[in-house]
Amino acid sequence: MEYRQLGRSSVQVSALCLGCMNFGSRASEEESVRIMDAAMEAGINFFDTSNSYGRGTSEEIVGRFLSQGNRRDRVVLATKVSSRMGKGPNDGGRSSRYHIVRQCEESLRRLQTDRIDLYQLHIMDISTPLEESMRALDDLVRQGKVVYTGCSKWAPSWMVEAMMLCDRHGWTKFISEQPPYNILDRSIENELIWTCIRHGVGLIPWGPIAAGILSGKYVRKGSQPEGSRFKDFDNRLTPAALDIVDALAPLAEAKGVTLAEFCLAWILRQPGITSPITGPRTLEHLTSSLNSLDVELTDDDRQRIDEVSPPGTKVSDYYDPNVYARLRQAVGI
Repeated sequence: MEYRQLGRSSVQVSALCLGCMNFGSRASEEESVRIMDAAMEAGINFFDTSNSYGRGTSEEIVGRFLSQGNRRDRVVLATKVSSRMGKGPNDGGRSSRYHIVRQCEESLRRLQTDRIDLYQLHIMDISTPLEESMRALDDLVRQGKVVYTGCSKWAPSWMVEAMMLCDRHGWTKFISEQPPYNILDRSIENELIWTCIRHGVGLIPWGPIAAGILSGKYVRKGSQPEGSRFKDFDNRLTPAALDIVDALAPLAEAKGVTLAEFCLAWILRQPGITSPITGPRTLEHLTSSLNSLDVELTDDDRQRIDEVSPPGTKVSDYYDPNVYARLRQAVGI
């Protein structure tokens, strides 16, 4: 397993991050344990979950697994806060001090641990003053409940403003950002990657195979596979996306790997990327993701990918609805 430095911290994380979103929902606890066991055996030491995944179920499963033996101290454990966790007016959707502090305690309980190694603000909350959110995170770090902080799906300008506030007040700065990124949506190449490299922020992208579109399992006509996330064309499963799948499939076949492995291998070697998140639903999915670590891409391969999906462009909407749409909504556009 290859290990990489996470942002400007000195902590080393595996080149693949195990995403635990499916644990307890699309993957049973038994299967989730098999996946985590195999991941650790393969050298993955970076687990990512969230309090919102199954309303805490994922954290509980991860917590029970890591509490056994000496597993906890072998894993860099990341979770998130900000998403809605109940029906009350202070139960989420914001990054208020009230919500952050309360949910940190709840996550620590579910994860059966005394600290969260990477605590991330799950959404870009532009209704709460940045000072309030960043000071709350800094207090958790000073209390020893959180080791590092990060964000997810933040616009570059908002992230830099937060870091400037931290510089001014001596607060803990983000070491990571978690955006959507894949061959079908390369939007983060326009600004975010450069910004993160400049400010020492590691990138932990999610959706590297575009929710399965880049596995090649979707068809243009007829029924989609059982259990698929997409049943029909929308702003992600687009005809243009399937055109790219058709163009890339021969490149993967020539290397004797699956299309998903080929596309994950590409993102693993993109500039600024620390550790793409693989979110397996089965042990077989994890095995396939691990195979991508051994896939070698040539300059010709990269040129062909850039021809069918030019840098900075998109044919599927992952980044904009999660980031810039929030800003447009805030000003009534």
